[in-house]
Amino acid sequence: MVKNLQINVSVKCPIGKVGVHKAINILKKHHQVSIASLIINFVSPEQIKEINAEYLNHHYVTDIITFNYSGSNTDLDGEIFISPDEAAKNAKSYKIDFDNELKRLVVHGFLHLLGFDDKTRREKLIMRNMENQLLYRLNFTLLQANR
Repeated sequence: MVKNLQINVSVKCPIGKVGVHKAINILKKHHQVSIASLIINFVSPEQIKEINAEYLNHHYVTDIITFNYSGSNTDLDGEIFISPDEAAKNAKSYKIDFDNELKRLVVHGFLHLLGFDDKTRREKLIMRNMENQLLYRLNFTLLQANR
């Protein structure tokens, strides 16, 4: 069950709110979790840099920032900030589809809310493998739903 899912788009972003809602519902069902509140914000590089500096003391632009407010609560409660401009740079750099990179960032943020981390090389590898598996499932499920 999703009690509160908000998607805020303050910049040009090709991934639609409906697509993000579908993706979150698929991820939620796959991981068998409930969501108390989830806010996903698509923001400018300037906004994400400001958030990164203010809350994480990192003075640079990044593609995603995730805040987990769940604490000991069993329902997920969090906020994700994604920079579509940085996602576009990633997509170009890795020669992948921009839409898939945005989906990957949504999945990445969701995994952080589930408690996964990517600070070490091993953690990054585990997260990347999970992202790939979930993206495959997500793209396959969305394709089936559109038929």
